[in-house]
Amino acid sequence: MASVAYDAVIIGSGQAAGPLATSLERAGRRTVLVEAVHIGGTCINEGCTPTKTMIASARVAYLARRAAGYGVVTGPIGVDMTVVRKRKRDIVDDFRDGSTQAILDGNVEILSGEASFTAPDHVLVRSPDGDRELTAPLVVINVGARPARPPIPGLDSVAALDSTSIMELDHVPEHLIAVGGGYIGVEFGQMFRRFGSRVTVIQRGPRLLPREDADVADAIASVLAEDGLELLLDVEVLSVAPAPGGGVGVTVRRADGSTRTCHGSDLLVAIGRTPNTDRLNLGAAGVRTDERGFIVVDDRLQTNVAGIYCVGDAKPGPAFTHISYDDFRVLRTNLVEGGSATIAGRLVPYCVFMDPQLASVGLTESAARAEGRNVRVARLDMSRVARTRETAEPRGFMKALVDADTGLVVGFTILGLEGGELMSAMEIAMLGGLRYTQLRDAIFAHPTLMEGFNNLFSSLG
Repeated sequence: MASVAYDAVIIGSGQAAGPLATSLERAGRRTVLVEAVHIGGTCINEGCTPTKTMIASARVAYLARRAAGYGVVTGPIGVDMTVVRKRKRDIVDDFRDGSTQAILDGNVEILSGEASFTAPDHVLVRSPDGDRELTAPLVVINVGARPARPPIPGLDSVAALDSTSIMELDHVPEHLIAVGGGYIGVEFGQMFRRFGSRVTVIQRGPRLLPREDADVADAIASVLAEDGLELLLDVEVLSVAPAPGGGVGVTVRRADGSTRTCHGSDLLVAIGRTPNTDRLNLGAAGVRTDERGFIVVDDRLQTNVAGIYCVGDAKPGPAFTHISYDDFRVLRTNLVEGGSATIAGRLVPYCVFMDPQLASVGLTESAARAEGRNVRVARLDMSRVARTRETAEPRGFMKALVDADTGLVVGFTILGLEGGELMSAMEIAMLGGLRYTQLRDAIFAHPTLMEGFNNLFSSLG
């Protein structure tokens, strides 16, 4: 088979791949992008775009049921999942088409097929149209991750859903059991509760979202319980089996050793994700992975093999779209612009699109204490922000960590109305080096959510 020489080969089309390919091509480096399934990676096809689209539909159903409290008279509320699904599919298709066109507009060649290494600078692409071998001194891996399938006894005996397949349902489950109390379990659990399902969330640890501070995790649990979700915390899943009358049975063991079998109509397995690195034949290139299959990189995103880089969710670390895009910025700076950017020390914001939103940037309180940081903690219930009372959305709280010596904000977490937007505003303040007193004394328009920063930091004097 004859090899085709390129200056760069990019495997996978996650959020870093498209802009990086375009940047390389514009810099005069012949680039090819290889994608096995869909352009756009997890975010556009199975992650952020479809899930947040469906969450928006669920919120409308939630508000419609609360309409009487606002003085608005409505009729019976129903949910047509085929319409919800079509809306989701249409938006995904639009985003995917736009991403594909942007890559093509950058004169980047796109190959459809499954890529694998045959040597550090050789990539074999298999497709129904025939196999091709590509060579390049630069290879960037952006293949992402997929839902993990844990070794639960009996799981193969039932039609278990994951975070991708659950979005293709054409009906509202009568009773959804979600195994896993992380981001996926929380978002989908609340979503389907609002669509009309009875929902049970099973979490092995004593708290949902275990990386959060205890007060944050407890507040999340209170919100979900108020919304009608059943939460089984600190339990271990022993087995899964078809239920005699249809549906599924999930047997769990409580912390005291007793057991219980939960019966539901549908099962969502939401326990982690696994990298899509198993088909890359990384051994042929000598690329090192960790024990979970994630590709190990340095602070400049290079693997242990010179000329091979990894970006996005296939490497260890936070699996967020915005991190993948920042990975692109790092490689563009270093490979195209001749700079020396690194991923070390970057602020990592994130938002969980439950309702109200959970968002955070910088240090959590528990992390700051563990590091022995001298911090002051400011906390404010969202009910003390006028805007939340006016909109009847007062649930949650915000808290900020302030360095006691400098007065700089070093961490911020919010569970509240439009929490992601408030977190982003605080991130800008942190990037700009503003002291908490400047936010305490700033004039914010009334009645906006931002003016809550005045009261938040007033507690510190």
